[in-house]
Amino acid sequence: MDRNTVIGFVLIGMLLMGMFYFNNKGNAAYQAEQQRLADSIAKTKPKVDIAKMKLDSLRFDSTRREKAAGSLQQDGAVAETTLENEVMKITFTNKGAQPKTVELKNYKTLDGKPVIIQQGEFNKISYDINTGENVTGHTADLVFVTGAKTENADKSQTITFSIKDSAGKQITHQYTLRANDYLLDFAIVLNGAEKLVSKNTINLQWQTQTNQIEKDEVYEKGQTHICYLTDGSYDFTMLGNSGDDKKFEKPVDWLSVKQQFFVSALVNKNKFQSAEIKWTVPADTSLHILAQTVASCDINIGSGSQATVPLQLYYGPSDYHVLKAYNNKMENIVPYGSGVFAFVKYINRHVLLPVFDILRKNVASMGIVILLLTLFIRLLTSPILYKSYVSGAKMKALKPEIDKLKEKHGEDKQAFSMDQMKLWKSAGVSPLGGCLPAVLQIPIFMSLYYFFQSNISLRGQNFLWAKDLAAYDSIYNIPFNIPFYGDHVSLFTLTAVITSLLISIYSMTNMQDNSNPVMKYMPYIFPVLLLGVFNKLPSALTWYYTISNTITLILQIVIQKYIIDHDKILAQIEENRKKPVKQSKLQERIQAMQDANKKVQDVKAKTQKK
Repeated sequence: MDRNTVIGFVLIGMLLMGMFYFNNKGNAAYQAEQQRLADSIAKTKPKVDIAKMKLDSLRFDSTRREKAAGSLQQDGAVAETTLENEVMKITFTNKGAQPKTVELKNYKTLDGKPVIIQQGEFNKISYDINTGENVTGHTADLVFVTGAKTENADKSQTITFSIKDSAGKQITHQYTLRANDYLLDFAIVLNGAEKLVSKNTINLQWQTQTNQIEKDEVYEKGQTHICYLTDGSYDFTMLGNSGDDKKFEKPVDWLSVKQQFFVSALVNKNKFQSAEIKWTVPADTSLHILAQTVASCDINIGSGSQATVPLQLYYGPSDYHVLKAYNNKMENIVPYGSGVFAFVKYINRHVLLPVFDILRKNVASMGIVILLLTLFIRLLTSPILYKSYVSGAKMKALKPEIDKLKEKHGEDKQAFSMDQMKLWKSAGVSPLGGCLPAVLQIPIFMSLYYFFQSNISLRGQNFLWAKDLAAYDSIYNIPFNIPFYGDHVSLFTLTAVITSLLISIYSMTNMQDNSNPVMKYMPYIFPVLLLGVFNKLPSALTWYYTISNTITLILQIVIQKYIIDHDKILAQIEENRKKPVKQSKLQERIQAMQDANKKVQDVKAKTQKK
């Protein structure tokens, strides 16, 4: 591109940025005017007695609970109780005998507060029971009697909630929290089960509200999955824009909602006979709610007057080591590889993760850990990279002869291709020699891509100007949103793009043929595309790409300038030419087809001349 074209693109870019700025400013003024009008209209409306509304709501709720309880004897007061260990604090309510809030002690939000993984009225565990003649109630509406907390010999803590009637029917919810553990044991014990439950089946409803925890709500929503283990096989579904549902006809071991770094899960040790899970994604982003999920799970309790349902609730990090310890395949929740690249999860689990753990235990700075891990990976792949560069050097050595073939054949592409292949074979050069090593590096590239955006150890770790390596870094917040780019400037993204551009420029100087205009400008287009893609990625990823690109550039220069002996390569090519060329049967067939096709083309050319 000449100078005028560059100036033109710069001016167009400035005009676009100005347009976005003034449009955003005008929209803000419009919203302020709309809010002023709404406030004026609100002042003309009669005032609502909020206190009276709350009192009426409480009276209605109390009446509804009494009706639903039937013959069961409720505790009159709604109260809260807590169980707490080294890593989490769970607050229970006796209304429904269920967890109300769950706080994770070892993890903090951006403003330094503890992470609350469950909070809000939407969260609920409930099932229908027969509370009297032709009377059915939801356990979530009943007020249970809270038992005393007990500490067991293994330092675990247990709390029970119960509700019963005068005829001996009783429902007990028992929760046990072990020391230093994120898994909560939850047992439902029924006395008089044949009367409390119809058809020997409990339909358990598990409702969860997933609130935003991380810095970027859009990115976190994209990393949030509905995960499940059914018939011994793990799978997951992404949230989508509005929600979806999933039915399971085969037995289900567990269901979970996995955010970017945290998980809420419901486990049945004896499996759910069938289940259905539905989720919605609120359109109103001001609520900061990623999803609301409702799971309906069928539990067969068998016949008899007594029944126990052994459930578990997991509230904790999406940490491979933590989940692996439960021996129920929940470690698959950590997305170390999926889709076409599902196989890279084994590279992450058995190669990268062990090395990463060793490094982070011995190195204080997580940024330096990423640097050392990148060096380790590049050391492993250096033989592949070297072969690629040697192949490129051979191709470059043959460039003068390739140019002569082009002049000889002119527009006859087929004849040029045949002679080019013969030249490569005689010189002992494989045209795939530079491609295959690059293809072999793709699994490494993708494994690191999944690894750095899924590893919770990076969360909250700062490095240089990045405050959180698990989120994008920002050195400047743009007052408006630029399509495809965003509303902030990530410095690590810029360093990754610049180093990628430098590699492209250096590679251009070593290209065998740079006359093709598409190939000529493609190395510049790709880094610019990365600018928009990388800007919202975690800074751990863009820092890794910066290191990797820098190492690649240095290796290319060192290998090309100081390691590869071009004179020796030319001598080797000459030696290979003296040897008889051996062809496989497949190569012979291809050559025969090319020769036959060439003869047909020659006959056609002669016919056209006549």
